[in-house]
Amino acid sequence: MTGLKRVGEVLLRILQVLLVIGILGLCWTVVAWSTRVLYRYWEPPFSAYVIDLLNVVFGAVFFGLLISLISFAFRHKQLLKLNLIIDAIRRISKGDFSVRIDGFERMREFETIVNSINEMAGALGQMETMRQDFISNVSHEIQSPLTSIRGFARALRRPDLSPEKRNHYLEIIESESRRLSQMSDNLLKLSSLEADRGSLQTNRFRLDRQLQNVVLACEPQWLAKNIQIQLDVSKLEVEGAEDLLSQVWMNLLHNGIKFTPEGGEIGVSLMTQEDKAVVTVTDNGIGISEPDLVHIFERFYKADKSRTRSSGGSGLGLSIVKKIVDIHEGEITVVSERGKGSSFRVAIPFRWKP
Repeated sequence: MTGLKRVGEVLLRILQVLLVIGILGLCWTVVAWSTRVLYRYWEPPFSAYVIDLLNVVFGAVFFGLLISLISFAFRHKQLLKLNLIIDAIRRISKGDFSVRIDGFERMREFETIVNSINEMAGALGQMETMRQDFISNVSHEIQSPLTSIRGFARALRRPDLSPEKRNHYLEIIESESRRLSQMSDNLLKLSSLEADRGSLQTNRFRLDRQLQNVVLACEPQWLAKNIQIQLDVSKLEVEGAEDLLSQVWMNLLHNGIKFTPEGGEIGVSLMTQEDKAVVTVTDNGIGISEPDLVHIFERFYKADKSRTRSSGGSGLGLSIVKKIVDIHEGEITVVSERGKGSSFRVAIPFRWKP
C-alpha cells in the first residue's frame, strides 16, 4: 500500500510539472500571437532576436499574472480550511477532544497536519475518559469504607452499647481504615511505577528462593483455609527489581488463596523458556468468566464484585502486577474458566536493566 501511494505521489508531481510547463507554453504562445498581430500594424525597429526576447519576457510576466489570479481564486478556500484547523486546535486546548477534521483528503499540504490533529484529539480523548473513570472509581472505592467508619463511629456514641458490640464496631472501623490505607499505598505504588522507572534498583537473586519465601510468608492464610500448596521450582538466578517481583508473586498468591475454597489446591511452578523465566500460579478456585478476562488488569476492575468487596479488595492488585511485569519487559497471561479455577503465567527475561 505504501509503494502504491509513493508511485501515486510521483505521478502527481510529474503531472504538476507538465501542467506548469503547459501553462508556460500557453502564455508564451498567447504573447507571441498577440505581438505578431500588433506587428502587422506597426513595424518594430528591432531585430528578430530582440522580438523573441521581448516575447519571452512578456510571456513570463503574463505567466506570473495568471498564477497570481489562480492563487487568488483558491486563496479564500485555503483560508477557510486553515481557519477550520485553527478552530479545531483551539477547541482541543479548551478540553473538547471530540474534534474531528474532515474534507482534507485531496489537499496534500494539509493532510499530514490534519491526520496528526485527529490522532492527537483521539488519544487525548481516551486519556480524559480514563482520567474520569479513575476519579470515579477512586471516589466510589473510598466512599464505601468512609460510610462504614462514619456509621459505626456514630453507633459507638450510644450509651447502652454492650462491650461486645463496641469491640465489634471498633474492629470494623479498624478493618475499613486498614483497607483505605492499603488502597492509598497501592495507588502511590502505581503512580511511582509509572512516573520513574529509571531509579529502580536491580540486582541478581535466586528466583526459586524468592518464590519459596513468598509461599512461606502466606502460610497463615493458606493454612487457615486448609489449602494444599504444590511448589515446583528449581534453582534459577535472574536480574531485576527484587522487591517489585516479590510483590508480583505475593499478589498472585493472595488472589489464589482468596478465591480458592476450603481444602482447595494452589500450584506454584518455575521453569525456563529460551531466555525467560516462567512462573505459573494455578488454583482450582471460582475462576473468571470470559467477558471479565479482558478487563482484569484494569484499575479497580473486579471480576467477582460481591466477594472482592467483602474480602477487602480494591481491584488494584492485578494492575500493579501488570505494571511491574511490563517494566521488566515481560508478559503476563491468564487462562481461566468460571468454576474451574485460574492459571496466571508470568514470563520475564533472565537479565533486565532499566
